Amino acid sequence: MRNGIVIKVTRSDRRRLQALINGRNTPQKHVWRADIVVLTADGAGTNAIMRRTGKSKTCVWRWQERFAVEGVDGLVRDKTRPSRIKPLGEEVAARVVELTFTDPPGEATHWTAVMMAKVAGISVSSVQRIWRAHGLQPHRVRQFKLSNDADFAGELRSCPWRTHCGPLYVEHRTGCCRMCGLTLLCAGLPSQSKRCCPLTR
Repeated sequence: MRNGIVIKVTRSDRRRLQALINGRNTPQKHVWRADIVVLTADGAGTNAIMRRTGKSKTCVWRWQERFAVEGVDGLVRDKTRPSRIKPLGEEVAARVVELTFTDPPGEATHWTAVMMAKVAGISVSSVQRIWRAHGLQPHRVRQFKLSNDADFAGELRSCPWRTHCGPLYVEHRTGCCRMCGLTLLCAGLPSQSKRCCPLTR
């Protein structure tokens, strides 16, 4: 045992330590911590304790010190450590929320977590936490992107699958989507479906 550390185990402390060692549901880390203290109280040296518990010298000394200062309660309580990852500031969260309401880059119809993580310079899980905290679900926004073709309006008028049901509707047919140059969020429906879907922005 390290010099200057004196371990006094009372009768009640020994009962609690033996209960930890013999308990069927006791976590193993609590078992070997209690074992270190009991062996120390029985006069075992540091090397003998290391052989019995399979722990290093510094580990044995650490739990001897912890028991000497805090008693049995100190053996079953782990000290909290600060997180290695610094929490994101409010400015980062505000920027992610602001970007979510803007148009995504390229031909994408909505923001994805991976895309936002690259733009914002944070992890995908951080983006997902911010969206969840603010109730944002960009993948559920219904929108479309128009073709850059200069003759888009004429091709749309000549599209054989176009129908008019109040606002502009385009029937879910693969040929129509290809001819009109529309990128639909709901284009995953079967190509022979007769349903129509409003195109909203």
